[in-house]
Formats: sequence, structure tokens, C-alpha cells
Amino acid sequence: MKKYNHAQIFHTLSPLDGRYADKLADLTSLFSESQLNLTRLVIEIEWLKVLAKEPKISELKPLTKQDIKYLHSIILSFSHRDMAVIKKLETKTNHDIKALEYFLKKKLDQHPKLKFYREFIHFGCTSDDINNLSYAAIFNKAKTNILLPQMLQLINQLEQMALNHAHSPMLSRTHGQQATPTTFGKEMANFSYRLARQINYLINAPILGKFSGAVGNFNAVTVAYPEVDWEELARNFVHAFKLEWNPYTTQIEPHDWIAEHCDIIARFNTILIGLCRDIWGYISLGYLKQIPKKSETGSSVMPHKINPIDFENAEGNLGIANALLPHFSTKLPISRWQRDLSDSTVMRNLGVALGHTLLAYRSLETGLKKITVNAVQLNQELDEHWEVLAEAVQTVMRRFKIANSYEKLKKFTRGKKVTKELLHHFIQNLDIPKTAKNNLLNLSPGTYLGKASELAKTMEQLLEY
Repeated sequence: MKKYNHAQIFHTLSPLDGRYADKLADLTSLFSESQLNLTRLVIEIEWLKVLAKEPKISELKPLTKQDIKYLHSIILSFSHRDMAVIKKLETKTNHDIKALEYFLKKKLDQHPKLKFYREFIHFGCTSDDINNLSYAAIFNKAKTNILLPQMLQLINQLEQMALNHAHSPMLSRTHGQQATPTTFGKEMANFSYRLARQINYLINAPILGKFSGAVGNFNAVTVAYPEVDWEELARNFVHAFKLEWNPYTTQIEPHDWIAEHCDIIARFNTILIGLCRDIWGYISLGYLKQIPKKSETGSSVMPHKINPIDFENAEGNLGIANALLPHFSTKLPISRWQRDLSDSTVMRNLGVALGHTLLAYRSLETGLKKITVNAVQLNQELDEHWEVLAEAVQTVMRRFKIANSYEKLKKFTRGKKVTKELLHHFIQNLDIPKTAKNNLLNLSPGTYLGKASELAKTMEQLLEY
């Protein structure tokens, strides 16, 4: 990962670019303003190539290999110096896309054979034709190369924990109270399955693009070249960036696909917040132990502490992300009439929401690697709570039509310390068949697991992504 120098770390507004910069360098490089301008540049150049290749645009000759090589060199050599030139132009234009257009025209002016093509830079385009494809292409790379692999890593970790601890019994804690036993593996399987459903939605969610001019109708280009099938040309151009064509737009692509993605990621994050809190609670109860790291300090004053900081960090960053993602979902699909600019500054913060999201995922991945099941504590607590078998006893009593079964167990167990001996004495006095009685007598809190172990082990077969 890219390392940041001290000046960058000490003079930043966001901790994503300071404290956590080294953990997010891959995402930062994608959502930086430099990358945004480079992607815009790629789209402008690729559109020029498409126009030059269209035989019905008779004013343009096909580009030679040397011409194309020069155009590609503009992309390959794009530098901080180029960014500075664009930003200087923007101080005059007060328009970032127009500044980029002027920058590219200057580059063409430096190549004698390409000067003629300069007026076909940004030909028939509105700013959002360039911007929507740029954001879509960047988001697609982030989704495919960074987010989905990290999400899958978390699911795989939870799957493995489910399999490894399918038979590790523990008390449930419904309403925070001791309840019917489960296994730690089954609880991890629950989360893994829920997350896998969301990742399937994310994988299959399309990313859309438009390239249809000022209000989405190809007005200007249709007047200039009525003989060209502009819709087909634009559709193929959008598809070339591995995006789905949106045929019905105003000046802007309406951002519905961004809202859909944000909603899915927010749901994924919400499930993880639940996981963080559960793991935090299990650590607090002693169900889980944290593997100490020699160099780390848990407290500045209490030497014994190993704090669950990875899960706390993850929960906090998931919360920040989920404060932003719903705003994107509800704001971005709304534009006054054919265009307003209120989406522009919001779109620039997509990387911020994904940065907090990714930081949380990586913290959680680290935290999950540092915990282990405390079987001694789990078994000890199970053995201290025989009252959790009351559910099984009263259910068997109901089968054999013993009146007021629930009420009798409620009176026997509620607010009392129920030991193995007391429960067995109660069972021995039940008027039920001997086989049923023996089945109940053979139960213990550690074996009263239903299909928990089986569900934890077979969960993996149900997941498809």
C-alpha cells in the first residue's frame, strides 16, 4: 500500500487521509480528484476515437496508429503537473469539465496532425455525459476490485468460524437473559448467511451510464449529423466501459443505480454493526477471548486490559458510513426538472462513505482474527443454568396433554436457582412415558442444541455468490 508522508498526515481534515491513510490507499487513489480527472480524460479521448471512426462523420479522417499512440500518451503521462494546469484553467472557467476540455485541446494543439480534431473534443456532450461515466467507471472498479473482495473475505471468515465452532455450545441471551442454548458456530452462520444475501444483491446490481447530450435527447448531434445513429453509437460507447445503458435520462443520469448500491451496502453495514455489538458482548461475558499482541496497549493506566478496539472501531466507522449512504440514496435520484447542481458536491463524497465502510471492514477482519472461543467459560455457564431446559420439559408435557404444562414450569423455574438435581426430581415425577422421561433426563444445557450444529455445518451449501 502507498505510504503517506508526515506533511500529508499532519495537515488533513479527514482522518481517512490522515490517521487511516495507509489502510485506504487503494480506495483513495480511485476516488481522488486526480483519478476523477484522469478518468474524465479517458472518456473524452475515447469519444473522440469513436467519432473519428464513424464513417458518416465525413469531416473527420480516421486516426492513424501514431495519432492514437499520442492520445494514449496523454493518458499514460498524466501527472500532478497536468492536474495543476487543469486547476489553473478552472480558476478562469469556474467549470471543471470545461477546464479539462481546454486542457485536452491544448494537448492536441501540440500535435500538428491532431489540431484539426480539436473542435470534436467534447462534441455533442454535456458535462454529465463525461461525469456520470467517470463516476460509474470509478465506482465499478471500487466495487469489483476492492469492496466485493473485502466483503467476501468477511463472509469467508464467518463461514470458517461457523464450521470450526458448529459444536461449541453456548447459552443464548434473548433480552440479555439466559435462554435456550445454541452454538457459537450457528450464531456466526446466521450472520454469514445474511451478509451473503446482500452481497448477491450487490454483485447483480447494474451500474448505469448515459451519453445523450444536454437533456438526454441527442438534440445537437442529431441536427449536426442526422444520418448518424447516435443512440446506437452512445449505447455501444457506454457498454465499452462495462456499464449498462440508460436510455431515458434528462441532462443527468438519474443516479438510481447509486441509490440502489448505497442501500445494499448500508444493509450489509447494518448487519455488521449487529455482529460487532454481539462479538463485543461475547467478549465482555467471557465467551470469547482476545489473543494478546505483545506490542499493543489496552489502557494507558490499566495494564491488564485487552480492549475490543477493532470491533469498536468497525462499529463507529460503519455508523459514519451509514449516516452518509442513506443521504446519497434519498438525495441523488432527485433533480429539479432537467438538471440542478445539488448532486455535484454530494457525488464528490461517495469515496468518503466507502472509505469509512472499507476501514470498518478491515478493522473487523483484523478483530475476527484475534478472537478465540473460551470453551471453559461457555461450559461452566451452561452447567449453571439448568432452567433453560424448562422449554423442552414443558413442550414434552404438552405432547402428552398434561394440563397447564407451561404454567407448572413457570412456577417451578421462574426467579429460582434450578439445579440438575431439582430438575431431574421434577421430571421423575411426571406422568409421561418412560422413553420420553429418559430422553429428558439425558438432556443437559450443553446438549440441548436442536439442529444448531447441523445448521452451522450445512449453511455453506446454501450460499451462492
